[in-house]
Amino acid sequence: MSHDERATGMTTADDVASGDAPPAEGSHDDHDLDGFFSTARVSSRSEAVTLGGESYREHLYDHDDPILAEWRGLGYREFSARKRSPDFVRELLGEWRRLYEEPFRGITTDGVVRDEVWAPAPVADPDPAPAEAAGRLLATLTDAERAALRYPLHAPQWRAWSNPEFVIHEAGLRLEDLEEDAARAVLAVVSASLSPEGYARVTEAMELNAFLGELVGLPALMNARSYWFSLFGDPEPGGAWGWQLFGHHVAVNFVSVAGRHVVAPVFLGAEPALSDGARPPVFAERQALALRLASSLDAAQRAAAVVYSSVLDPKMPPDRLHPADERHVAGAFRDNRVVPYEGLRADALDADQWDTLCAVVEDFHLLLTAPQRERTMREFAARRAETYLSWYGATDGSEPFYLRVHSPVILAELDHHAGVWLANKLPASFHVHTTLRHPNGNDYAKAYLSHR
Repeated sequence: MSHDERATGMTTADDVASGDAPPAEGSHDDHDLDGFFSTARVSSRSEAVTLGGESYREHLYDHDDPILAEWRGLGYREFSARKRSPDFVRELLGEWRRLYEEPFRGITTDGVVRDEVWAPAPVADPDPAPAEAAGRLLATLTDAERAALRYPLHAPQWRAWSNPEFVIHEAGLRLEDLEEDAARAVLAVVSASLSPEGYARVTEAMELNAFLGELVGLPALMNARSYWFSLFGDPEPGGAWGWQLFGHHVAVNFVSVAGRHVVAPVFLGAEPALSDGARPPVFAERQALALRLASSLDAAQRAAAVVYSSVLDPKMPPDRLHPADERHVAGAFRDNRVVPYEGLRADALDADQWDTLCAVVEDFHLLLTAPQRERTMREFAARRAETYLSWYGATDGSEPFYLRVHSPVILAELDHHAGVWLANKLPASFHVHTTLRHPNGNDYAKAYLSHR
């Protein structure tokens, strides 16, 4: 089977990497894959996966459970080396390596990039703050650190990011290995490049990673500084350059081309998606908007939008689910995936529903500064007749769900996942993954860069 055939089916049985045939319809297959993942997360079931009122704390492992105790005291390099030993992980990493080594093309619906989608978009008065912050960072670092941090603008390391807590590619500098002044200077670049609310969301996800590390007694593996940061190109306000921040549940790619900012791909998530403080879950507003939209659909709209009635619907093709990605199609190393449109076309929405969908999409673009976000939202709105909403699961909030918004200029997903460091074997709303892509070749601003 070719890569395009695999991608059109989203994933393959080989991706499951268990060596077993897919479970039969309605079966509740559950066997271990690597000590963390089991096949239950991809095993179809006829009954709905319902959400109760339980707290994530009901799914904590005992402190001395081997699934946690085995890793206690390890640094990220030793943990990452040992984590690669199961066959499941080795086969998964082999597939990701093959995808990483493919020449970049971009996500498409049929394997053909639409070159007309992304026209050059220079900004008259580029914001100097991101480049100035990058300059201050470079002045803070040692010569060796600067050499490790920097890559050419078109370096392949743009595509080295990943979500797992174990390290796949070392790219740039690791924040936890830096002196405090240097780590703060890195975060100052991120802050200067993003909106205040976008920066707050990124750092909240990093802090939730630290909360998870404390929760399971593994702060050396999961903390607020267990992230890699790189600079690409020469930071200049009107030039072409960018940076990348990635690690567990946070991957952000920022590129500035002639003053126009692209923040994509983005992967943000959390397990759990909230601490025990007063703050709501990290994606509470986005999920509330999504449920408001889904619950407003009439029968005909719902019939088109709801592609699968459950996140583990037996009607899914056997290759639709993946034990690492679950329902995601646009995560790490999926830069060239072929993803056909599915669901309800957005011109079938009424005015209020369209406004709600736009609010959902704007929340996905929250990391952009307000002027940059306005430009990006205008581009999104211009493609309404080519925008599709797809939904898996109940539309009333009683079940975990999967949401995708897909057009020539956006592929955005929100998915509820089973546990990794928590013990829930089925998807739950307290483990959330989200992705954002610019299809047709503008991830990493590559379409804009091709016009330079």
